[in-house]
Amino acid sequence: MKITVLIPTLNEENAIGEVIEGFIREGYEDIIVIDGHSTDRTRDIAREKGAKVVVQRGRGKGNAIKQAFSMVDCDILLLIDGDGTYLPGESRNLIEPIMNNEADHVIGNRFARYEKGAFSRLNLLGNRILNLAFRLSFGENLRDILSGYRALKGDLIKNMNLTSTGFEIEAELTAETLRKGYTIKEVPITYRARKGKTKLRPLRDGIRIGLTIYDLLKMHKPMRYFGMIGGVMIVLGLISGIYVVVDWFRGINHYLMAILTALFIMSGLQFVMFGVLGDLVVSLHRELVRRK
Repeated sequence: MKITVLIPTLNEENAIGEVIEGFIREGYEDIIVIDGHSTDRTRDIAREKGAKVVVQRGRGKGNAIKQAFSMVDCDILLLIDGDGTYLPGESRNLIEPIMNNEADHVIGNRFARYEKGAFSRLNLLGNRILNLAFRLSFGENLRDILSGYRALKGDLIKNMNLTSTGFEIEAELTAETLRKGYTIKEVPITYRARKGKTKLRPLRDGIRIGLTIYDLLKMHKPMRYFGMIGGVMIVLGLISGIYVVVDWFRGINHYLMAILTALFIMSGLQFVMFGVLGDLVVSLHRELVRRK
């Protein structure tokens, strides 16, 4: 099987050489560095170590990955950050589930083994919140949807329709895999403190990732999205309805609240129906994609 290693970079001169050397020691020959216009020696070092270097069009990690996906032709793609936080020696753990037909997309779970200092407190909290939001939204028991170390089948790459431009690309990769009906598996990996300055801006990028999960939920899980809204409205209607009925038995009438109760319940049922219809449309779309 042809395995390609893809490394998106931006000013990673402190670690990129070590990362490429690690994959060469593991026996990989097809190593591509797609660089986001680094101003240091990242590209020079990558070429010296034997990697193919491509300068990306535009800016952002998401744009780099989308461009690389359109270029590569392989059976399995290994995607890894170039900042030295991941171990090339653990790559086999990600590849084996695909080779054994256990999964189409394998994600390295950083929370299984992370070094002290690998996460700041804010990053750790943000990751936990975003992963919880994804689990609740998509109903999948995934613990690290934002990991930068993953392996994907070649045919999955060709079927991806990606729109993200920045760090939210990992969340979209995960959601798009599920939307297309492919299987995902997580494996434990080691996560080390990065070498060099991080490009991630926790607050801004965290908000962007959260909004991306919200948008993906609307697109890919309409029943869950509209069902949650409808469920909240129905519960509010039932609560206000119980209050109206109890007071009615006491001889107190709440005509306006009774109207509000009816509106809550009817609107909630309508949202649920929107979700049912949306799910039907998504299911039909998936079936058409499979037949193609």
